[in-house]
Amino acid sequence: MNSKALNTTRSFFLHFIFWVGVWVFYIYFFSYNSNDTNYITWFSGLLLPVTIIATYLTNFILIPKFLLTKRYFKFSLYTLYSLILSAYLILMAIFGGYIFVTDLNITKIPPMGRNFIFIFILVYLVVGLFSFITILKHNLQDKTQLKILENKILETTLQIKEQELDYLKKQIHPHFLFNTLNTIYAFALKKSEYTPELILKLSNLLDYILYQIQKPKVFLTDEIEHLKEYIDLEKIRFQDRLDIQVHLKNIPDDLAIPPMLLIPFVENAFKHGSILNGKLTILVSLEYRNNKTLYFTIRNSTLESPESDTGGIGLKNIAKRLDLLFPDNYTLKRVVSDDWYFIELTLLNRTEENGKIL
Repeated sequence: MNSKALNTTRSFFLHFIFWVGVWVFYIYFFSYNSNDTNYITWFSGLLLPVTIIATYLTNFILIPKFLLTKRYFKFSLYTLYSLILSAYLILMAIFGGYIFVTDLNITKIPPMGRNFIFIFILVYLVVGLFSFITILKHNLQDKTQLKILENKILETTLQIKEQELDYLKKQIHPHFLFNTLNTIYAFALKKSEYTPELILKLSNLLDYILYQIQKPKVFLTDEIEHLKEYIDLEKIRFQDRLDIQVHLKNIPDDLAIPPMLLIPFVENAFKHGSILNGKLTILVSLEYRNNKTLYFTIRNSTLESPESDTGGIGLKNIAKRLDLLFPDNYTLKRVVSDDWYFIELTLLNRTEENGKIL
């Protein structure tokens, strides 16, 4: 038996049990101050089909087709028609019981069977109860479908963010590698003794890019280590034309960040920095403050004017990554003044179970 047939059988069984319960309730209700079980059983049997018709008419036509679709005028109009029809059928059941069961002897009708108002209330009470269950079930199904839809939207949003982040990473990597390979090529042409060292350091960086970059988080200490290797590559390229200082303070071992988050800033400083007074000057500072904030600054000498808006693909991509990874959880400032290009990045810490995670 397939699931559809199983659900149909289950639904039929539940409806059957419900109406048997209603019939028993009618018998119990009309038995008040009466011992005429024959009339009570037959009259309850006559009243039950009327109740079923009124209930199904309301719950399978009026509510789904008019009430839930917000066609309130037609719902009100057809509800009035159904009330008139059900009232007519209830009266037919009452008079049918009086004529065919009591043989026109009104004394055989139990006290509760003589009160038309109570009979109408009883029938419409059952209709109202069934309608309440139907509307409640519809609301629960709507909430479930809404939750499923929200989850699908969330999953789609996350997939889009992951794809966008992956796209941004792919933009950063070729740019980063292009600069480094150019340096190695220049030294190879000169047959420099530094060429093997450059290749080794590039190999380490490639290992970081190809493997560690796939992880959502890496330890900040690993990022710093590869940041130093990149700086070492540039030191070899610039020789005595470079003055770079790196200051680290309060860097915890368990702090993690997205990979390749800081290296593009340093890469940008080398690419767009200017040699003034015979040197390219770069000052890097990284500090973890008050056990909650990672504070990173980098400044480089430049001939850029304060009105200039250059920054390179690296900075633009890193800004997009920050928007995706740290919405409302970071600040990024850029200042150009007095022959200095200054970048300040502040990341607020979010603590998780397995250590401090930014």
